[in-house]
Amino acid sequence: MNLLVTGGCGFIGSNFIRQRLTEQGSRLTRLVNLDALTYAGNPANLADLAGDPRYVFAHGSIGDSELVSRLLAEHRIDAVVNFAAESHVDRSIDSPEPFIQTNVVGTLRLLNAVRLHWSGLPEARKAGFRFLHVSTDEVYGTLRPDDPAFTEDTPFAPNSPYAASKAASDHLVRAYQHTYHLPTLTTNCSNNYGPYHFPEKLIPLMILNALEGKPLPVYGDGLQIRDWLYVEDHAAAIWLVLQRGRVGETYNVGGLNEQPNIEIVKTICALLDRKSPRADGQSYARQITYVADRPGHDRRYAINCDKLQGELGWKPRESFATGIAKTVDWYLAHRTWCSDITAKKYARERLGTKA
Repeated sequence: MNLLVTGGCGFIGSNFIRQRLTEQGSRLTRLVNLDALTYAGNPANLADLAGDPRYVFAHGSIGDSELVSRLLAEHRIDAVVNFAAESHVDRSIDSPEPFIQTNVVGTLRLLNAVRLHWSGLPEARKAGFRFLHVSTDEVYGTLRPDDPAFTEDTPFAPNSPYAASKAASDHLVRAYQHTYHLPTLTTNCSNNYGPYHFPEKLIPLMILNALEGKPLPVYGDGLQIRDWLYVEDHAAAIWLVLQRGRVGETYNVGGLNEQPNIEIVKTICALLDRKSPRADGQSYARQITYVADRPGHDRRYAINCDKLQGELGWKPRESFATGIAKTVDWYLAHRTWCSDITAKKYARERLGTKA
């Protein structure tokens, strides 16, 4: 298989690429990583794989139709996995337009280029071609405490500009399958965590702020509930869906672990208390600070992944206890990676550009 991965220098994309290139028995002949290297795209995530002869990096945007078409033809691509997206809710509230440009217009242009490539393939390759679009549970909106978890049939009800842009991209993927018969698949995942997570997101932010003696900001009452999915389990699910999923179908991917945000923060504090204690002997929990809630903050997400489990036999390997311990250990061992990102972020802010 020759595989094109878009957004492969980001958090989930880089973990997917690493898994595919290091797992024994990989069927890949070539893996092309197309990434625009915006603020969350970090080539350092994959620096140790740069010497793999199967790996090719291309710097560019999914909105660049000419570049995408050239990569598809030059590398004889058999499948596309689309991770490329603006993905931070707070940023979408501050400035929605980049989310529309990347997540909606970018996905549209990517689909157009892929459709033209696919339609010109020989019949045997055409039949085996796949386009997998990676999306989020946020397209479904929010749940009340006693509501059943989101299924693949839950109506879309996005509540942030980010979620709305992802819902639009999901609809485009579905439309291209229905109208043009492009062999598409979609996955909608719950909140991911694990290695290489950009430090503005909840779990890495709490780890790094704690170690730096900074406040641990918790929105509102901290009782917003999320279903936490270890990123390597998500990557394995994507690969399974790509290989065995039914064309035109959506598969929800969840961690089977609903927890309030405040409990996540307290768990991180307890782990750090054991693994890297404060110099004064006090608990990191003393740094927890409640701040004004995010506008339109969804109260609860929960994923029902029975379809993925029943049809394809997937299940998460990591419990939250094992996954969060691995995550804390990784950040403790990779402080240089974190400080490099922070330095670049502050450099952009000093120059007046988007961080």
